[in-house]
Amino acid sequence: MKAVIVLCRAKPAVVLGATALSALLLAGCDTVSRTTATRQFAVLETDKSGATDVNIASLSDVIQRNPNDAAAYNTRGAAYARAGSYNEAIADFTKAIQLDPNSASAYSNRALAYRQSGRNDSALQDFTRAINADPNYSAAYIGRANLQRALGNYEAAYSDLSQAIRLTPESAEAYHARGLVRQAQGQHRAAIGDFDAAIDRNPFVNAPYAARGQSLIATNQFDKAIEDYNAALNVNNKDADSWAYRGLAYEKSGRRQEAMESYQRASAIDPNNAVARQGLGRVQGGMASLFR
Repeated sequence: MKAVIVLCRAKPAVVLGATALSALLLAGCDTVSRTTATRQFAVLETDKSGATDVNIASLSDVIQRNPNDAAAYNTRGAAYARAGSYNEAIADFTKAIQLDPNSASAYSNRALAYRQSGRNDSALQDFTRAINADPNYSAAYIGRANLQRALGNYEAAYSDLSQAIRLTPESAEAYHARGLVRQAQGQHRAAIGDFDAAIDRNPFVNAPYAARGQSLIATNQFDKAIEDYNAALNVNNKDADSWAYRGLAYEKSGRRQEAMESYQRASAIDPNNAVARQGLGRVQGGMASLFR
């Protein structure tokens, strides 16, 4: 069985083994913004083909024949999580842990399922258990760091991500997540360096471009920010936030017409996008004043 995992709705999709569900960084993609309260989370790609149901049925047959196979429960748990059945996923990961108490993967997978179902305390405990079971399991450090960042515990998140980078220096996810921590702390130039490293390692997802664009705006590098949002939109042209922030970069560089067009695109995708709504109010007012 293969589990398809999408980082921030990017294309192409990243295809991973089902037992590597813990590579899904549930909060690894949310960007920092003081003008909107929405956060963008990585999600399991919805399976519209029916393959997940088939895989769950097949895995259930495997488990029936091998009821003490921890890996089979871990794999079926990943399939349940992909289908959005988090209670069933948690039950399978729990069974996998009972059968193999040293399975860092099962602890980390269960932590992700807990987080998706809003049980952050349980998720934090499981990420820590995964690390205790295997101190070299970088996915658990990244998962715990993303949760710590969401809770506002930036120093703890930074420490975990630095450890993940030491363990897996080619991890785009770890650099991207650490960039988000630095961005949240207002350390935009350091954040840009981490986003650079993430993009160098994986240029095929939109989130690092979009995040770097925000830090470029914050440091008044508007032309570079526009380039980043163009790159982000080239990967995913349905991302309202990228359209909105491209509009902001255009507006700040004095290009009101382009700003208005970008804000309008963002609003067409998400009428509640605060950056686009506020930007349109400013830009349309300014454009109207030219004709008085």
